[in-house]
Amino acid sequence: MKIFIFVVIIKHSMKLIVVTGGVISGLGKGITTSSIAKILQEKGLKVNIIKIDPYINYDAGTMNPYQHGEVFVLDDGTEVDLDLGNYERFLDIPLNGENNITTGKVYKTVIEKERKGEYLGKTVQIIPHITDEIKRRIYRVAKTSGADVVLIEVGGTVGDIESMPFLEALRQIGREVGEENRLFVHTTLVPVLDVVGEQKTKPTQHSVKELRSIGISPDIIVGRCSVPLTKETKEKISNFCDVPIDAVISAPDAKTSVYEVPIMLEEQNLSEYISKKLRIDGRRPDMRKWREFLERLENPEEEVTIGVVGKYVHLKDSYLSHKESFIHASAHLRTKVNIRWIDSEALENGTEGLQSLHGILIPGGFGARGTEGKIMAARFARENGIPFLGICLGFQMAVVEFARNVLGYDDANSTEFVPDTTHPVIDLLPEQRRVNELGGTMRLGSQKVILDENSRAYRLYGEKIIYERHRHRYEVNEEYIREIESHGMKFTGKDETGRKMEIFELEGHPFYMASQFHPEFKSRPLKPSRLHLGLVQAALEYKRSHR
Repeated sequence: MKIFIFVVIIKHSMKLIVVTGGVISGLGKGITTSSIAKILQEKGLKVNIIKIDPYINYDAGTMNPYQHGEVFVLDDGTEVDLDLGNYERFLDIPLNGENNITTGKVYKTVIEKERKGEYLGKTVQIIPHITDEIKRRIYRVAKTSGADVVLIEVGGTVGDIESMPFLEALRQIGREVGEENRLFVHTTLVPVLDVVGEQKTKPTQHSVKELRSIGISPDIIVGRCSVPLTKETKEKISNFCDVPIDAVISAPDAKTSVYEVPIMLEEQNLSEYISKKLRIDGRRPDMRKWREFLERLENPEEEVTIGVVGKYVHLKDSYLSHKESFIHASAHLRTKVNIRWIDSEALENGTEGLQSLHGILIPGGFGARGTEGKIMAARFARENGIPFLGICLGFQMAVVEFARNVLGYDDANSTEFVPDTTHPVIDLLPEQRRVNELGGTMRLGSQKVILDENSRAYRLYGEKIIYERHRHRYEVNEEYIREIESHGMKFTGKDETGRKMEIFELEGHPFYMASQFHPEFKSRPLKPSRLHLGLVQAALEYKRSHR
């Protein structure tokens, strides 16, 4: 009896905000969720976020970036949807695998329980077994995080077959915790007809009707539109969708960056409305530091152009964390970073696209396609004194380029691409040699890196021991390290054993660095990635010296 009472108290003390999307996907539910969370955080509340991804994949790790955008990596090594990257950037809190619930995770757990006989011979069904597992995971995060408010973003669009069990579970949770402890936010598209310039509310009406058919009525509607919603549009949505006009929130396209959205929402008194509905602290959020960040971002004093040389550049979300890292560095240095997206395959026909750059970044990636173009970009930066930063695969390709054109090993390569190369300067990690499954088996998550105190890396980080996130299977081959270093490429960051190379710097070059880890995953608006910051500063100095 005591245990039962304890569970009820836990459930009824939590405050939940559920964010759904309607009409089409890709509306920016993640930014809406992050922005609401940021506003509440600046009210002094402890917040946490869960992302529900209805796809059957166990996690995002095996997805091609063209399918789903960037794969983001958390401290615990979980590979997740890019929205969790937005959550971490907005809130500056580390999340873990529990914050991402997928259909694959839920069904795997339920099937394992069924195989063990834990359902005592019952027929296992969507309701209650799947929905109970979804609820269990949500309640567990709410309890263990100790958050005052937990936000839950439901991926996809209301009406999708995949999301139905999740919405049913959330409907049940809404009833269990009570109206004063839950809030449903629905994000919809409000298109504008070019012919007459009229904002159309019919898609929103149909989307809300679909949501209500599931048993969920929205408390707040966020209208995404290219321009602010008119008073008439708000009134129409309020009348047809049965929400107060104060709860119809306009979310037009941001002018400079997505970091404007929390301010945009709060200017419509969103936190006041949420506070009343959930009966939480009514104080106004303190957005001063956030506004200062935006002021610096929106009023740069100089600008530079940095080329991002990658194989997925036709979908910019593939490199979202790099894009955001440059925004963070821009604000810190009051220097606008113009990113030029360069297809690495195109460089195999010539490097003309690199001529006018002030800096070059080569990000991570998988597969042989486009690697020769990355190697050419690394060589161009090395030979022409252009500031250069390589990340993960970019680190490896710069080592290959150095081995070919400085050490003289013409066929140097990674065994990922040429297994029988006679000079495998990049080779499979020893612990990866017997791995057969691809999902979740790389070197993943936060790892300790030890820096040489007489290095640029140490000066950038300001400390000897750092922790950065990894996502790779291959590394610099130990057999070549001494020879590489004897020719001027120094490995100034290593793992605890001293056998895994983490950072290199090139002697005699203004700024030529690379890291095996991914510093972009820990970059924050008020705490930019140290390596991206270093690249932008070097690009600025390069531009000044070449005027």
